[in-house]
Amino acid sequence: MELVARDADDMRAIGKSIAAHVEAGSLIMLSGPLGAGKTTFVQGLADGLGVTGRVTSPTFVISHVHRGNPDLVHVDAYRLENLDDVDALDLDTSLDESVTVIEWGKGKTDGLSDDRLEIDIVRSTGADTGEEPEDLLDDSPRTLTIRGTGVKSRALVEKLGS
Repeated sequence: MELVARDADDMRAIGKSIAAHVEAGSLIMLSGPLGAGKTTFVQGLADGLGVTGRVTSPTFVISHVHRGNPDLVHVDAYRLENLDDVDALDLDTSLDESVTVIEWGKGKTDGLSDDRLEIDIVRSTGADTGEEPEDLLDDSPRTLTIRGTGVKSRALVEKLGS
């Protein structure tokens, strides 16, 4: 499934709409370059889960737990180098009781669950080389490719499409 977010408000709205379909035990993996809108998506998801308080990128602390219904565990795996680093986070202990969102987790945290929602975010850039946040076009559209890897996550994608 592909969705287009025209701006940050759209990205938050997509996150909020997905929140209506997730439950404790749901795992969401977000991929995309710097400035793609991964944390903005999580802000919308958090709003939909009833999280109060500010949702920011956990880049430097690696993981935030936000109280909601269910709780939201927000992880930034960018700095994680190997499986030992992932294991040290002890994510599998909270996986069943919370919605877990992992940014930059592809190839690092896939083993947490065979059933996960994978969201790849692609954004336009303002220069020929689009690797730096400064290269972004203001409010350029983002394309989200959403796929499920298991029974529950595929059913979630179907619900989003209807």
